[in-house]
Amino acid sequence: MFSSTGLFKEVPCPEGSTCQLLRCIFMHTKAQTANASNVAQYAPRADSSIVSNSMDDNNQDSRKRRRVDDGVEIALNQNNGSVDVGILPRKEPRVSVQLAANATAPSNANGRPQPAKASPKPLESAKRDVSPPPLRNRPRKSSSTTNPEPTTNTSRKPTKLKKEPVKEDLNPRLLSRPPASHAIRFVILSKLHEQLIRLNDELIKEHDPSTKSLELSPQELISLALDEEERAANDNPSVYSNVVKLRIVKFKNMKLEAWKKFRAESITLEAVSDDLPHIDTPPPINTGLTALEEVSVLRKLIAQQEGLQKFGYVVAPPNDAEIDESKRGVEASQGWEQCDRCRTRFQVFAGRREEDGALTSGGRCTYHPGKQVRPVKSKTDAIKGHVESTYSCCSETVGSSSGCTTVDTHVYKVSSAKRLAAVMQFKQTPENPEVSPEQAVCFDCEMGYTVFGMELIRLTATAWPSGKELIDVLVRPKGEVLDLNSGFSGVFPEHLTEAIPYSTSAANSTSRKEDVGLEPKAARPTLLIMESPAAARDLLFSFLSPNTPLIGHAIENDMIASRIVHPNIIDTVLLYPHPRGLPIRYGLKMLTSKHLGRNIQTGGARGHDSKEDARAAGDLVRLKVAETWASLKRDGWAFREGVLSPPLPRDSPRGQTKVLGPGGARPKRI
Repeated sequence: MFSSTGLFKEVPCPEGSTCQLLRCIFMHTKAQTANASNVAQYAPRADSSIVSNSMDDNNQDSRKRRRVDDGVEIALNQNNGSVDVGILPRKEPRVSVQLAANATAPSNANGRPQPAKASPKPLESAKRDVSPPPLRNRPRKSSSTTNPEPTTNTSRKPTKLKKEPVKEDLNPRLLSRPPASHAIRFVILSKLHEQLIRLNDELIKEHDPSTKSLELSPQELISLALDEEERAANDNPSVYSNVVKLRIVKFKNMKLEAWKKFRAESITLEAVSDDLPHIDTPPPINTGLTALEEVSVLRKLIAQQEGLQKFGYVVAPPNDAEIDESKRGVEASQGWEQCDRCRTRFQVFAGRREEDGALTSGGRCTYHPGKQVRPVKSKTDAIKGHVESTYSCCSETVGSSSGCTTVDTHVYKVSSAKRLAAVMQFKQTPENPEVSPEQAVCFDCEMGYTVFGMELIRLTATAWPSGKELIDVLVRPKGEVLDLNSGFSGVFPEHLTEAIPYSTSAANSTSRKEDVGLEPKAARPTLLIMESPAAARDLLFSFLSPNTPLIGHAIENDMIASRIVHPNIIDTVLLYPHPRGLPIRYGLKMLTSKHLGRNIQTGGARGHDSKEDARAAGDLVRLKVAETWASLKRDGWAFREGVLSPPLPRDSPRGQTKVLGPGGARPKRI
C-alpha cells in the first residue's frame, strides 16, 4: 500500500457537504464547509440520540472516549470533568459529537476546512439525569417532530412472521420401531437437551443484537433436541446409541462460533423449505422403452403359480363337492366365529336375530388396531435383559392390556377358499376379444367386515404403464355390514348411503375427483356404486382377458375379495421379496417410500386410497421392468420388428448386427 497523504487534496469530496469525516483526504470548498454549520447533530440512524451535559469549546480534541456497551460512548472532558454520553450504532465509524456543532471556518494551506468555534445547540435529552437505554429491543423513532401520514406500498412483500413452535414435552417421540427402550431414549434425550441449553445460554450472554435471531426459546430447544434424537432413531436404528452419543460429544465440544454457524445454516434451510412448494410428485421412471415394449418385457415378470396355494393364492375355483362340504360345516357351527381383532368367540346372525334384530353376540370389541413391534435383537440383550414387544398404536407392552380401541361389534375373516366360494363362487377370467393383447391392468380392492366375513366394498383398476383410471367404483356387499374398516378402507357409511347407482351414462357424465381419495364427510359422493360384487367383477372382466397381465400388491387378497382366478399375475410381494421369504412380506407403503421416494397411505383416520395403491404397485413394477430390460440387453436380447427376440447365433446372417430397437440407435457390429 502507499500513503494517501496529499494525493487526493485536489480532488473534490464525493460526499460534498454531507461528508461527516473529521479528517477527510479529499478537497472541501468553503461553501461546503459552511453548510456543515446547519447540522445540529450527527446521528447515523434516526433513533440515535446524543446527550451532552457540558462542552468545552477550547479543548475539543483533548477529550477521551471509552466504549462501555453496545453502541454507548462516554466522552470525558479533562478540563472540567464533565461527561458526555452518546449512542452510536455498532459497526459504524465513530464520529465525534463535537463536529456537529462546528461553525464555518477557513481552510488551511492544504485546502482542509478548520472547525469554527460556536456554541452547541442545547438538546432536550441533556436535561436527563441518566443516559438513555441501549438500542437493543428499542423501536425506531422518526427524526421528524410531526407524525407523517402512513403510506401504503403495494409492491413490498409482507413480512414473514416467525412460526410458533409446537408445544412438546421433553419426552421421546412415539416411533413405530423404537431403536431402544423409553428409559434409554429419555436419558440420551436429556443429555442432548442439556448441551443445547449450554450453547444457547452462551449465545445469550454475548448480548450481541446481530445474533439475536439465532437465540432459541425453551420450547424451541426441546423441539430441536427431539428432532436430533428422532433423526438418529429413524436413520440409524441399528447403531442408534453410538450415533446419538457422538452427536452429544460434538455439541459438548462445540465452540460459540461453531454454534452460531450451525444455527445460521438451520435457519437458512428452514427458510428454503418454507418457500418451496410441498408437492409430492414422484420422480419420473424412464425405462427407455415404448408402452408396447414395456408390456413385452413385463411378461417376463409373470409369476409361476405352482406352489402359491399354500400362501393363500387361489389358482382354481373350488368344485361343487367342496362347496357343499363347507356349507354343512357352517350350518353345524350355528354361526359361531372367532373375532379377527380380539380373538373372542362370538355368534353371527345372518339376516339378523329374530328376538332383537342383532347381527352379532358378545357385546363390544376391545382390541389394538396397530401391529406388534418386536424389538431389534442385539448382542447386549444378555446384559440389558429381554425387551418386550409393543403395539405400534399405543406403545403398550404386549399382554399388558386387552386393547386401546373399542368398537360396537366383533368381526371375523374367512380364509378357506371353499367357504368363500359358498358365499360367492370364484370365476376364471373369460375370453375377451375386445381387449388388446398389449394391455396390462393394475387393480386394488378395499374390503369391509360383514356377516359373511370380509367382502369387497371398493374396486379400482388403472391402465399400465400410463396409470389412467379404468374403474373406480364402490360395491354394495351381499351381507349386512358389521364394520366398514374405514381406518384402512377409506370408505365411510355415508359413501354407501349417498352413492349414485352405476350406469354407463352416469359413468360418462358424473364429474369425479381425479387423484383424490374419498373424504369422510363429502358433500356429494365422488364414486358410483355397483349393486353387487358379481356386477363389479363383470365390470373388471370387461378390461381383462386371460392373456392380460394383472398387477397388484399382495394380489391374492384382492383376487379373493373379487372372487376371480387369473392365470397371468404380477405381484410386487414376489418381485420385492422379504429376506425371510413368504409368508413374511414388505408393505406397499415401505416399498413405495424406499424405491419410488414418495409417501402413500398418509390419510391417517381417512384410510387408504385404492387408486393411489394401484398406481404405486404399477410404478414399482415399472422399476423392475427397467432392471429386467437392462439385463436382457446385456444378454443380447433386442426388439426386432417390434417383437422382443432372444440373441441371434453368431453364424447367422443377421448376427452381424445387434438391434437395440426403441432407442433408434445405429447398428453396432459384433
